[in-house]
Amino acid sequence: MQHEHRLQYEQHEHQQQHHELYQHRKLCVAGRRAGRRGTARSAHVRMQERLSVATATVPRNVQKTVDAISSREQDRARVERFLDERVTLAGGEIRPQVAVLGAFDVFDGDRNRADTRSYPVSYPVHLTQSAVLFGPSASEPAAGSPCPECLARRWQRLQSTEEREALESGRAVHAVAGSPYLTSDALEMMWHLYARLATARPPVSERLPFVHELRLDSLGVRRFRLMADPDCPSCGRSRPGDREAARLDFVDRAKRAPDSYHLRAATDVPLPLDALINPICGVLGRSAHYDVTSPTTAPVNGQMKLRIAERLFDVHWSGHADSYDESLACGVFEGLERYAGGQRRGLDHVVVDSYDRLGSDALDPRECGLYDDEVYRSDPDFTAFAPDRPISWVWGYSLRDERPVLVPERISYYMERRVGDGDFVHECSNGCAGGGCVEEAVLFGMLELIERDAFLLAWYGKARLPEILPESVGDPAARIMMDRMRMHGYDVRLFDNRVDLPVPVVTAVARRRDGGLGTLCFAAGAGLDPAGAVRAALCEIASYIPSLPERVNRLRDELAGMAVDFAKVSHLTHHAALFGLPEMERHARFFLAERTGQAMTDLYREWERFRPQTLNLLDDLRFCRDLLIGAGFDVIVVEQTCPEQAAAGLRNVCVIVPGLLPIDFGWHKQRALHMPRMRTAFRRAGWRSTDLEEGDLHRVPHPFP
Repeated sequence: MQHEHRLQYEQHEHQQQHHELYQHRKLCVAGRRAGRRGTARSAHVRMQERLSVATATVPRNVQKTVDAISSREQDRARVERFLDERVTLAGGEIRPQVAVLGAFDVFDGDRNRADTRSYPVSYPVHLTQSAVLFGPSASEPAAGSPCPECLARRWQRLQSTEEREALESGRAVHAVAGSPYLTSDALEMMWHLYARLATARPPVSERLPFVHELRLDSLGVRRFRLMADPDCPSCGRSRPGDREAARLDFVDRAKRAPDSYHLRAATDVPLPLDALINPICGVLGRSAHYDVTSPTTAPVNGQMKLRIAERLFDVHWSGHADSYDESLACGVFEGLERYAGGQRRGLDHVVVDSYDRLGSDALDPRECGLYDDEVYRSDPDFTAFAPDRPISWVWGYSLRDERPVLVPERISYYMERRVGDGDFVHECSNGCAGGGCVEEAVLFGMLELIERDAFLLAWYGKARLPEILPESVGDPAARIMMDRMRMHGYDVRLFDNRVDLPVPVVTAVARRRDGGLGTLCFAAGAGLDPAGAVRAALCEIASYIPSLPERVNRLRDELAGMAVDFAKVSHLTHHAALFGLPEMERHARFFLAERTGQAMTDLYREWERFRPQTLNLLDDLRFCRDLLIGAGFDVIVVEQTCPEQAAAGLRNVCVIVPGLLPIDFGWHKQRALHMPRMRTAFRRAGWRSTDLEEGDLHRVPHPFP
């Protein structure tokens, strides 16, 4: 297989070189017609020499390869020598510092870097296989501004999975030859760009400098802003993460209206979109995709790659609103939440110790739920929690006890996998939330936990929830979304999903009218304003149903196997897609059985009388906090804000409420089925006089998306 891949690669290189020669021959013809025979002839001769040398370096016996670092180093030295000579001829002082990207792993602290000369004043140039990157200036950068190492790290994160796995595997990387694009024309273009950019003087306060890209295949030039990498070993700055730094002091926050819980509209936040999303150094990925075919919302989505231990994962983000501008802003917020909540960014204070030794200073992870014992026995990816085994902890803050408390890093950052800790649980983004201030982030983190807890209680407990009459929904945006879904062939039903907590939780279900693929789609929303909870649930299903039939059809054979063997449900996407099969509808009959609907005003009349309706966001936070504490729970907050969020005035937190049911994906990982609350909540709500028994549970994978 490796032999075949090398052969294909060499054939591709020869094709590129011959294509380049053909293009230059056309230029020569054009030059002769214009009377520039000497220039055209010399260009042709140079190209012939370039092709001859390049072809000669490719051996006929493909068993021999040229080490990537060696061939790329030759390219690097050639470019640096050329630019250095031009600087000397021009009488300049700013010398080029040329580095290669894509020949070694920039995340390997022990890697061998190219041996470049050092000058008192220099300007960085990065050479890739198909482009040259100029900047950022490394001389006296402003505090918090990025360095050349930041660019290298951002660039590598955006490369394909195959390229990253090759670079980051620890094995030697090989290439057939140097870049075929380093023609004399390309070198001349490099010099002109270098001469202009190296002497430019951006404002001293500039924290998001431009990186300029010269495409060697087209000689096109683009520029993108670069954000500092908080984990950069050269310029990264750690934020405090000790006990005292975990303390939270909430303050009053003026709201725009009593039922407005975001201090600013999404589109009003000054996000540096060109630094967050671009193909060279984007924090959240290479691009944003605008789905112009959706009949229900104006969705925008993107993805980034995060490494968890030995594996790379595609982490998706999306926004769904009625305008693409708003969807993009919402999608970027979600992307930043996942970027900050998945792994620690710029935080170096981690406590490593056992729960037994930490005692009352630490949260017992067993209160958050563990998997069934069989999971730890049969799945090598998991290790049972042992209170005497040292693991990694970070500091959080208990809102109930008003004191710092240690939380397992694995619970606080759901994509962290520290060697030696043992994977006793795989968390998800449940409870992670961002906002324009810490109060806003904490409020929405609590609401998300309440929403997922209520949905799981209803599903696994086979609750017969009160139905909300759709025509009683007064919110115009919600009514429009329902109309769009009906036009798309789906009937929409709404359910009051409150169990023993009074905060409005609404579950929305869309059913395909003709019973075809994409049969059912579930989602939930929570909010202090019932109309907001309805709107949130509807927006979720409205964003899923346009593509649901196609997704189900693509996985049809795999899903059919899951329908008869739930053990095959192993991934987040399986849960929602499974209920796109018509044969799975029977498992939701208890949810969809006909009942008399009720008007929203009747269902939420009592709630409206005692919920806060002030212009202070802190009142809303305290209200939710006190409800949870009054129900017997603690509320713990871990600060997750990454520097990229802080620069835009945003905050990110992970809210943990031990004892509430956690959302899990994968049938064998359903902690909710083993937690005390699953048995007791219906009795606490007054729905029955006894706790649920084992036989009362609905042992079918939940359909939460």
